This record gives sequence, C-alpha cells and structure tokens, in this order.
Amino acid sequence: MTTTTLNALARASSAYLRSAMHQPIQWHEWGEEAFASAQRENKPMLLDIGAVWCHWCHVMDRESYDDPEVAAIVNEHFIAVKVDRDERPDIDSRYQAAVSAVSGQGGWPLTAFLTPDGKPFYGGTYFPPTDGYGRPSFKRVLLSIANAYQEKHGDVVEQAKMVENAIAQAESFAGRSGRVSASIIAAIQKSAFSMFDEQHGGFGQAPKFPHPSALDLLIERYARQDDEQLRNVIVTTLEHMANGGVYDQLAGGFHRYSVDEGWVVPHFEKMCYDNSELLKNYVHAYQATGSKFFADVARDIIRWMDEWLSDQERGGFYASQDADISMDDDGDYFTWTLDETRAVLTEEEAEVAALRYDINQVGEMHHNPAKNVLQVRLPIEAIASRMKLGAERVKELLDSAKNKMYAARLERPTPYIDKTVYVGWNSMCVGAYLEAAKVLNLAAARGFALRSLDRILAEAWKPAPANAGESARATQLLHVVAYSDPKADHREVAGLLDDYAATALACLDAYEATADLSYFKFAQAIADTMIAKFFDAVSGGFFDAEPASDGKSLGVLSTRRKPVQDSPTPAGNPMAAIALLRLHHYTGEAAYRDKAELTLETFAGVAEQFGIFAATYGIAVVHLLESPVQVVVIAENGAADAATSLVAAANAVFAFNKSVLRLTVNQAVAGNLPPALAATIPNLPDLKSGKAFAVLCSGFSCQPPIQNAAELRSALESTLKTQS
Repeated sequence: MTTTTLNALARASSAYLRSAMHQPIQWHEWGEEAFASAQRENKPMLLDIGAVWCHWCHVMDRESYDDPEVAAIVNEHFIAVKVDRDERPDIDSRYQAAVSAVSGQGGWPLTAFLTPDGKPFYGGTYFPPTDGYGRPSFKRVLLSIANAYQEKHGDVVEQAKMVENAIAQAESFAGRSGRVSASIIAAIQKSAFSMFDEQHGGFGQAPKFPHPSALDLLIERYARQDDEQLRNVIVTTLEHMANGGVYDQLAGGFHRYSVDEGWVVPHFEKMCYDNSELLKNYVHAYQATGSKFFADVARDIIRWMDEWLSDQERGGFYASQDADISMDDDGDYFTWTLDETRAVLTEEEAEVAALRYDINQVGEMHHNPAKNVLQVRLPIEAIASRMKLGAERVKELLDSAKNKMYAARLERPTPYIDKTVYVGWNSMCVGAYLEAAKVLNLAAARGFALRSLDRILAEAWKPAPANAGESARATQLLHVVAYSDPKADHREVAGLLDDYAATALACLDAYEATADLSYFKFAQAIADTMIAKFFDAVSGGFFDAEPASDGKSLGVLSTRRKPVQDSPTPAGNPMAAIALLRLHHYTGEAAYRDKAELTLETFAGVAEQFGIFAATYGIAVVHLLESPVQVVVIAENGAADAATSLVAAANAVFAFNKSVLRLTVNQAVAGNLPPALAATIPNLPDLKSGKAFAVLCSGFSCQPPIQNAAELRSALESTLKTQS
C-alpha cells in the first residue's frame, strides 16, 4: 500500500494551487512562511505563477513538477512558491514586468528566480524537460541558477537590483504629464487603423486577441460619426471573429484568443471577462449598425454563460473553462473529425454540417490532423445551391445537426470549470448582462445580473479587520466571493483597484436599470472607499493595491503601480475615472470630477504611446470631455406601454456618455433621487399629466418633455451628433 504525502498547497483555497498538492515539490503558498524559510536557509526562491485554465502550466506541471528528479533538485536548492495569477493579480503583474525585463517575454506559466527577500534576478515562461524549442532543459536551468546563486552571489544581487528598477519603471508615473484632450481618441483610432487586418479583421498578426475596449471605442465613434472606415473595421472584425474557430459554434462563447491571424485555431480556454466585454461589443455593434447578426451573437454568448459559467441558484459568474481534459489533448473536446461528425448525424445533416463548418478528413489540429475546428465557411444560401435544397430546409438540417453534435459533445469528458467567483470579473459580467438586457429586452439576463450583484454586495462588501485602537470599522471590498473547490477553506483576499472600480460601475449600471437608489448609494460608498485606499493625492492616479498595513511588503509588492494599459481586462485607472465621472453627473460633487481629471492628466503625456492598449483610457476621456446626455422617462403605472416604448427608443442609441432612467411618478421625488436629479425631476410640470413622457437633458439644459418614441430617438441622435 502506498501513501501520498501532500505538500503545503493542500491548505490553499485556489483550484490552481490545490491541483499541485500531490506533487513531490515542497511547494509553499505566497506568504511570510515561505520568505522566512528562504532567508533562514539562504536559498533562492523558485516562483511559479500560473492559472487553472492555462494549458502550458499543466504541461510544465506534468513534465517537470511531477518528476521526482526535478523535485529533488528544487527541494535541495530552492524554496518553491506557487501563485495563482487570478487570485493574486497584484503579484503576477509585478513579476511579469520583471521577467519581461530579463527575458523579453511574459505569459504563463511564469517561472521566476528570486533572492531570499523576493527580488527577481532571472526568469522565463515555459521550460521544457529536455533541451528543445530553443530553450535549455528545466533541470539544467535549475542547476545553473543554484550554482550562480552560490558562486556568483554578487552578480545575482546586482542583477536583482536592476530588475527591481525595471519593475518600478513599468507603469509607475511621477505625476501630471499633460492636459487631457480629444487627440488621444484620434491617436487610438489611428493606431487601430494601422494595425487593422483588412482580410480577417482584428488588429495585428498572430497570435490574435480580440481587444474589446478598442472595439468599443471604435463602435461608439462610428455611432457618432457614421464613418465608413470605422464601420469596415468593426463589421469585418466582429463578423470574422463570430464566424471563426475562436467562437464556439455549438455552445456559444469565445475562446481566449486565436493562434493564427484568421481566427481559426484558438487557445481553447474560455474566460468570463473576455465574454463579458465581447458581449458588450456585439450589443453595441447591434445598436450602431442595426445588424441582427450581432444581436444573435450577443444572445448566444449569454446562452453559453448561463449554461456553463453561472451559479443560477445563488447568483454569480464562474471564472473560466479549461481548454483540455488532460495533457494529451489539445482542444479535443471542442473539435471534430469527419468520422465523429458522421457518427452522430444523418447523411444529409452531415453533408450540411461539413459544408457549413469546413469539416474535412484533414483538419487544423497539428497533434491530431483529423481534428477540425468548427468555423463558418459557407452561408446557408451557398449550401442550398450546392445541395439543390431550399434555404429553409438547409437551416432545418443545420439546426438539427448543431443540436445533435452539441448533445454528443456533452457526452465527452468536460473540461474543468473554475467556479471561483471573482469580484471584479463578476462586476464586469453584471454590467455586460445589464447592457444586453436593456438593448435586447432580456428580462432573465437582467434578473440574473441583479441577483449576482446582490450576492457580491452581500458577501464581498464587508467590515475590514479592526486594528488595535480603532473604534469604527471601515468597509472593504474583497477580491473573491467564493472558491471553486468546496473542500477548500475560504481565504479572504483584499480587493484591488480593479475590483472597486468595476463594482462601482456595476452598481451605477444597476441603478440605471432599476431606479433603486440603494444601488446608487453602494456605488458612492465603494467609490469613496476606492479613493481612500488607492488614490494618490500628491501625484494623481490610483495605485492598483494598498501597501501593507505594517509597511512590510513581501517580495516586490512594495513597488507601486498605476495601471493604465488594458491587459486584457480594462485598466484600473481609466475604469476608476469613468466611475467618478458618472458619479459626478449624478451628484454634482466637483471632487469626483477633479479626481477623475487629475487621474487622466497623470497619463495624458504618455497614453498615446500605448495605442489600442490605452482604449479604456480613451473611453474615459470621452466621459470627461463630452457633456452627459440623460434621458429620464416618467409615467404613471397606467401608461406603462408608452413608457416602455420611450425607454426602448432611448436604449436603441449607443453613446458612452448617455444614461437612461425610468421612474414612476411616485419615484420622482427628491428623497428617492441622487442630488443632481433631485434638484430638477420633482419640479417638472408634466408629472401629474397622467401620460408617459421623456425629458432629454444635456449639459445644463433640458428639452421640453417628449411623448413620442420616434421623436425622442431623433432628438437623442441629434444631440449626440452635435457633440461629436
């Protein structure tokens, strides 16, 4: 009988760390215990940063960290620390900057070598078990590093100092660097045009990522300017992505990115944050272009998220779905051979599916050439012509084939779902669902978004631990609501800037969806706490994390960062600025606007150099420079249908600086409204008319009440066009 010895990761909360608890490596979690051991034993630290959805992380686990020979080297010469990048993005971002400075590359798994006090001096990403791929074997690297630490200690310390300086210079800004102007929006647009792939859509070459914030900025500019070049970029990109293999043609939802420039072969993991932001892209593109295809894709993303990435009972969105079942496959769950297709379909269905999704004897997957990535190759009409069938018959066959193939896929072993509920990512999903719900009239999506936000506010917005001598306890936001593994102890991880900014925005979205003032008050309280914890009152901008309360930060966590680049989620500083500007519009409090403007000025001199990676910054600049446009629809209960028509007309138009609020007459009282609305709405002369009407306000003036939906839409479009 054999016994298995567990390492310290058996006490971890995250699924990624717990997956390594059986490895022979004497892993530590990030914490004082690991650093104390390294300093006591005078050993360098081996830092592995990865994620449960990361294919190459699992490959390196199996090839190297499961290997007793590798484990013997690591355990003798190093203190080994494993970090989940989703659980601790503050650690990941700093060591990514370090390894990029050393090796010129980043990504996961991140493999870094540190001095006993956590200062990085060497690193890379994936190291193979034997010499290959132009990389030395991991064993050779380990022994070389251990030898260098002992024999060339002075050089190691000097290198660590140089790397630490490089981290400090990565996204740390000294202070106001320029005035904010619309030129940054034009610069981002120009960058997008220069990188645009005319043939396949998207930006740059392989590997190709979707860049949702950049797409959103371009969509909004098109909605304002009706520019054909903008339309071509938007439509080409969104159509090619949704028709490509990067989109799951059976279940819905997007994979993380494409390894080729044509969106054909993806990295198959699926992330909630990619799908939330792309959901907004497709909803906004539907508003801007009227294309039903974009609305259908948006509904399909929600279908997948509802089925796979949501806790339908309690509320909350799960983090991710893995790419693989094991190390021996590469997306096998999602891909099809021609024989597998024929085995589950009738002959006619199989012919339609093969033509539609380009299923052939030889597919696109190198590890198994018979495997095909499903991608839309032929439209229904072309298939109908080729098979001499009516288009409706082809559509029937295709729908039947999709249902059967999906049912057959569900019989396969399913890639792991990480059911961790992260606060910031959930808030992004809440905002996206509410956006889709109001534009596409999706009551279920609206209800689930609100239930999910309620769970975040109930379980993650809570009193901070009391310090000695404190009489009142402040409230804090956590980073994690719930972990995936029910056996794991729940670890409280402090919220970061992204968590606060995204949740404040989600609360404002919920207020606009419901007119429930409690959501507005939550948004204000969370934003006020965000300012208190992260705002740099001296130089402007927001730090991504709080310094350690005792002043003793581990490793390079003492390095302060002010994130402004999207990577790949929207950056914390522009998100925070957007939240403050939206609060200013509702409260009239100048302090919110002043802090937002100072934040944007902090990066104004450098933002253009980031191109499309500064897209969220560009969106924040739109919020700052353009006056808010507000539509308030008011009606007695008896005029609900008319009010619904007015709301739908207002929601049909897309603009960042537009908000829509629906009130009953009873809600249109000062005590139920934010300060800026309380000063105007209760005094409207038409309140007692018994009819539904809309008030359209921009800047410091409001137009006369409008009762006709078409008239409202025309007035709204005219107002927005005048601004652009």
